[in-house]
Amino acid sequence: MDLDPRLYDHVAISDSDIRNIVLSYLVHNCFKETAETFLTCTGMNQPVDYLLDMEKRKSILHFTMEGNALKAIELTDQLVPNLLEDNKDLCFDLLSLHFIDLVRSRKCMEALEFAQTKLTPFGKVPKFVGKLEDFITLLAYEEPEKSPMFHLLSPEYRENIADCLNRAILDRANLPSYSSMERLIQQAAVVRHVLHQELGKDGHPPFSLKAFLDN
Repeated sequence: MDLDPRLYDHVAISDSDIRNIVLSYLVHNCFKETAETFLTCTGMNQPVDYLLDMEKRKSILHFTMEGNALKAIELTDQLVPNLLEDNKDLCFDLLSLHFIDLVRSRKCMEALEFAQTKLTPFGKVPKFVGKLEDFITLLAYEEPEKSPMFHLLSPEYRENIADCLNRAILDRANLPSYSSMERLIQQAAVVRHVLHQELGKDGHPPFSLKAFLDN
């Protein structure tokens, strides 16, 4: 049994709340031009902290997604000094992207040298050992895309790291690391999950964004 949308007919949602949710999404994902147009069309006051350094953040995410992790690291160090020094997981992930790009380009010797100088030092920390082994395994295959670690070369892997980097930069600037839309979806998922557990088969099924959008 799913929720009847008519149950929410009496719930009033202000236009201001909706606009803030949309703006939060645009700013979080660095859609600067769209955000500025949205502010102009809606007559909303421009939040200085929201748009601060968005263009620089957009460039960092672009380089991360497009295979230039070293440039992304350089720009991150300029925008948020010490972030990668303090966040070793994120630093390792960005360096690993450069290694993966070298492997993808079949520059195996260069990839091995990079791993020895930049990645191997992380091997002193136990949590990085397994990841290092996975990356080095790629070098054993003529076609790493067909190896058991093929997911490391996927756009999803790169996108996940870019997303983590984006959140870390926003958090360091004391800005929300999740957009309002994401938090609403997370809260809806938790509420529906709790209701499903408490009421069992008589309750509502776990929240599905696809099902919600299809209604």
